[in-house]
Amino acid sequence: MKGFTLIELLIVVTILGILALVAVPTYQSYTKRSYFSEVIQATGPFKIGVETCFQGKGGTAAALTACGTPGSFGIPANSGASGNITSVTVGASGVITGTGLAATTGGGTYILTPTLTSNGGGNNILIWTTSGTCQSQGTC
Repeated sequence: MKGFTLIELLIVVTILGILALVAVPTYQSYTKRSYFSEVIQATGPFKIGVETCFQGKGGTAAALTACGTPGSFGIPANSGASGNITSVTVGASGVITGTGLAATTGGGTYILTPTLTSNGGGNNILIWTTSGTCQSQGTC
């Protein structure tokens, strides 16, 4: 007699079901993170613009306050929707907010906040702190 018994087939189907139960949510999480990486990359030019403005204006707390104006001092103008991005904006004191498209990224926000820190050599540097809803969603 050749072939598989009913029990053997049921065992194979059960194993495949368990694998699918684990794989599908993992794959969905992976795709959201990969789509959200576009939002993270889109904030790069804004981050460079704020850093350039900060250094060009003397690297002081007052300079950081002045670097919250998009479209000036080397900071790109706020951008609208493109691909998986809803918007990227620069707010007061150089805070950058990127928002993802709800359909592909879950609509999470990625916020970069510059903090003025002394490097001990008499120069001030910016340290970037990440926050936003993308952290609770696990996409950034």
